[in-house]
Amino acid sequence: MVMKASLQLRIGTQLTMTPQLQQAIALLQLSTLDLRQEIQQALDANPMLDQEDEFSEQAASEPEDTEWADSIPTELSVDSDWSDTYQDLGGSSSSSGEGPDFERQAAGQSLHGHLLWQLAMTDLSSREQLVAESLIDALDANGYLTQPLNDIREGLRAQGLDGLSQREVETILMRLQQFEPTGVFARDLRECLMLQLAALPDDTPLLIPARRLVRQFLEALGKNDQRLLKRRLSLDEAQLDEVIQLIRSLDPRPGSAYSATDDSYVIPDLVVRHDNEGWHLELNQEALPKLRIQPDYAGLIKRADKSQDNQFLKDHLQEARWLIKSLSSRNDTLLRVGREIITRQIGFLEHGEEAMKPLILADIAEAVEMHESTISRVTTQKFIHTPRGIFELKYFFSSQISGQDGDSHSSTAIRARLKKLIQEESPGKPLSDSRLVTLLGDAGIHVARRTVAKYREGMGIPSSSERRRLR
Repeated sequence: MVMKASLQLRIGTQLTMTPQLQQAIALLQLSTLDLRQEIQQALDANPMLDQEDEFSEQAASEPEDTEWADSIPTELSVDSDWSDTYQDLGGSSSSSGEGPDFERQAAGQSLHGHLLWQLAMTDLSSREQLVAESLIDALDANGYLTQPLNDIREGLRAQGLDGLSQREVETILMRLQQFEPTGVFARDLRECLMLQLAALPDDTPLLIPARRLVRQFLEALGKNDQRLLKRRLSLDEAQLDEVIQLIRSLDPRPGSAYSATDDSYVIPDLVVRHDNEGWHLELNQEALPKLRIQPDYAGLIKRADKSQDNQFLKDHLQEARWLIKSLSSRNDTLLRVGREIITRQIGFLEHGEEAMKPLILADIAEAVEMHESTISRVTTQKFIHTPRGIFELKYFFSSQISGQDGDSHSSTAIRARLKKLIQEESPGKPLSDSRLVTLLGDAGIHVARRTVAKYREGMGIPSSSERRRLR
């Protein structure tokens, strides 16, 4: 066999990740609190930056038509491979050469941010990375996977991941289930507890019967049927008590500790108001300081002067311009995404959770002509103030369940209906999951009993037998 050398010419396009584009992407992902710190660091380090009452991109006395300055596009592209820049997110924009401060990133983060931080240190292909990010987006505040894997797979295939199989999604899910906190990415309470038991040392006393109890007899434990448990597990009373104590030491809501850390520090990025003309969305003007180019220092720059001091001023002026442009781009993107979300969820603003419409990231991405991963970052740790309270933008996304009449219902609306039905039930005769399925069916919402049980457990509502004992 003879190998012949040859030359081939290929034409293609590729996005170059310039430092300025990396900065724009980093600022887009930061929460308001983190962005405030980033802006303050820039103000302290860059003499060309100044605060002002009104937002402006350049001072009146700034030199014009400087031949050395890079041209700045009107809009910054943010549809790129996020893995190229994720390692820089959350850190300073300075070029110190040091790696990201992982301890600072992990501390005080939301569950979503903590999982993305771990994902950034996991060796995955770009295809696997996109699947993993979609799985993280589907988690609720307790760390449970609330969206069926098949729905997630279909959504990814609609984005262009051709040939994505259920097996691939399940394999990546198994890798994510090894993340901290232990028990995250479970699809129900049983799987959550099994993940935590699997992480315990093999020499843990009575670990094997504890696993068997959770796997096969969790309902009996909920009914406190100790006679059945002792017989089926071949344990005496003391051993059973020890097994139950081990299970009670586990955390049924592994993600709740993370979601609670941000509650006291929420600063809304967007504000929704209603007047005679309808609903209006605008930026929270008090969330971030307004920046401008410092006019006195800008006036000192001399076009032809190549001295060290003059070059220092030129470099900082360029950095200041890019920062201001990046902030402006972030605000524009946030407004575009926020307006599209509110337009689709007017029913929630007017009538509450029961009127929430099904919505996925792909819907907004298509409407605003951005990549779905961009929408994910824009809606993470970004909050909106509404007449019904302050919510993270991700709150408005939920999976779709089709009704008998052809209408679709969001999982958030179904949870709200379940909560209302349970609140209105007779104290002496709580509604069983089967009865809840029937009542939802009467309203045109047809779901399986296991789905009702999953939603109920996700809201921290005990079973009907436990509710009867508690009352």
